[in-house]
Amino acid sequence: MCGIVGAISQGDIVPFLIEGLQRLEYRGYDSCGVAVQGQRVLRRVRGIARVADLAAQCAAAQLAGTCGIAHTRWATHGAPAVGNAHPHFSMGPHGAGTQPADDEGRVTLVHNGIIENHEELRAELLAAGYHFASQTDTEVIVHLIDSLYTGDLLAAVHAAAQRLRGSYAIAVMHRDEPQRLVAARAGSPLVLGLGADGARFLASDTLALAGVCGEAIYLRDGDVASLTLGAHQVLGADGQPAERPAQPVPVGEQGVQLGAYRHYMQKEIFEQPRAIADTLEGVEAADAALFAGEGGVAEAQQILQNASRVLILACGTSYYAGCVAREWIEALAALPCSVEIASEYRYRASVPDARTLVVGISQSGETADTLAALRHARTLGMEQQLAVCNVASSAMVRESRLRYLTRAGAEIGVASTKAFTTQLAGLFLLALTLAKLRGRLAPEQEAAQLRAMRHLPAALQAVLALEPQIIGWAEQFASKEHALFLGRGLHYPIAQEGALKLKEISYIHAEAYAAGELKHGPLALVTSAMPVVTVAPNDALLEKLKSNMQEVRARGGVLYVLADADTHIASEDGLHAIRMPEHYGLLSPILHAVALQLLAYHTAVARGNDVDKPRNLAKSVTVE
Repeated sequence: MCGIVGAISQGDIVPFLIEGLQRLEYRGYDSCGVAVQGQRVLRRVRGIARVADLAAQCAAAQLAGTCGIAHTRWATHGAPAVGNAHPHFSMGPHGAGTQPADDEGRVTLVHNGIIENHEELRAELLAAGYHFASQTDTEVIVHLIDSLYTGDLLAAVHAAAQRLRGSYAIAVMHRDEPQRLVAARAGSPLVLGLGADGARFLASDTLALAGVCGEAIYLRDGDVASLTLGAHQVLGADGQPAERPAQPVPVGEQGVQLGAYRHYMQKEIFEQPRAIADTLEGVEAADAALFAGEGGVAEAQQILQNASRVLILACGTSYYAGCVAREWIEALAALPCSVEIASEYRYRASVPDARTLVVGISQSGETADTLAALRHARTLGMEQQLAVCNVASSAMVRESRLRYLTRAGAEIGVASTKAFTTQLAGLFLLALTLAKLRGRLAPEQEAAQLRAMRHLPAALQAVLALEPQIIGWAEQFASKEHALFLGRGLHYPIAQEGALKLKEISYIHAEAYAAGELKHGPLALVTSAMPVVTVAPNDALLEKLKSNMQEVRARGGVLYVLADADTHIASEDGLHAIRMPEHYGLLSPILHAVALQLLAYHTAVARGNDVDKPRNLAKSVTVE
């Protein structure tokens, strides 16, 4: 991990490589680097600062070339250090010293992913006389390719790929083959871009290609590709030539500009009314057509109508969206629904049912754990799969029979906001559709729920108008190191998501509990120094929740309550209340989620944190 950019052109490609890395900064990274081909020499520049600093290093080194690769790294094997930064070099066996100079490489490579058999390969390559200059698993790939090279880089990369276990997307250059890039992928995304005047590009995200490519080719697992000026060739996993269709590169990337906002996360929080409106555009009814894949509406209708239960697989924020969806699906459709953490699901014995509707949720559609869980479910015979995703070209969408594409637009901040709420919108439509297909949703009920959904953008604007009050809370939270979040029923997952947001960007330790569980242990933590955030909608559990709040106050705890307007909860000593809009029924979690996003954001700002690039985290988690 985390970002790859490559290019071949008639002119200097270093400016493009730098701009591409800057477009991918949102994915999170702790080092970066660039390598270009010269006259039978490979040159590179690496650093552990920001891409802007790398650009200055490249200018100082007068780095230029017509063929090159670049990378932002999120550390897995080996600490964030220049020696572990990509691109990596191989000097061949018995290379001089253990740290090659920045113009001594014979082969250079960048890599996203994790190589699981790197220790075995490292021992083999050490015995063959190769020296290792880093602690990374990546360096074994570049030495392995060098060891297999006999004059054809494509053949060497394909042969090396057969030896690798794990996930990878790689881009490789050899000093003896100028104007040639070779790429390969298995489990990590990689896109080939077609530019003007024969230019060819590579990236781990089409966002890096915006403005320079009209079309892109999405490589599939096992593919190896050769790129030269004006031409490209793709081999499938079997080593035979493979046709991969070119698709238009998505336009509208102007949405990634920061504009008047202080951070991308703030911008994306405030984009949620628009994102929800876009996601719901054209929705006239809750029906199978909303989820149709390549098999068409008839297949979607059959799969959804015949489902005996629902299994949701997701990670992180998407997992909490799935937990809310479980409540909706069981309440509206009376269909059994379970939610599994994707990274755990395939490592335990489970009971498969071929009639299960398996729902994968992922903003990027490339989340390694979720993809692996969906593939595992298919090996168990559960092939009726639906992807809820923000990226139409992603592996998850391509591999699923059904799909619901949210229309959140590019999300740059590492902490998910608008991707989460648009996922919830799509999942609510799924719950309505399942209910309707089972005869549990009368026409007037369907119409009422769709009206409520169309009113969501206006309701969200009312929540965003609470920002000044939430800033007041954040100023008090900024000095804290621990917090509790409480919710019940539909809003317990929202409390969990609120705690996650606070942890991700403010670095305050936060935990969420179903409020009824407070007296079963967590109450021991409550003191006047422990803020307790409570999500208090005016629903059937309100009176129970008020009792839980009294338990906190009796122990000297300080409550911060997001209360619906008609709950009759008001601020007083030891209780800070913010009045939310009127209770919004089953859709209430979406409104409360936005308020908690604002709390996390402004707390992190008050603590002086880098909100969009929180430490240790990556946006798109393409390794297990």
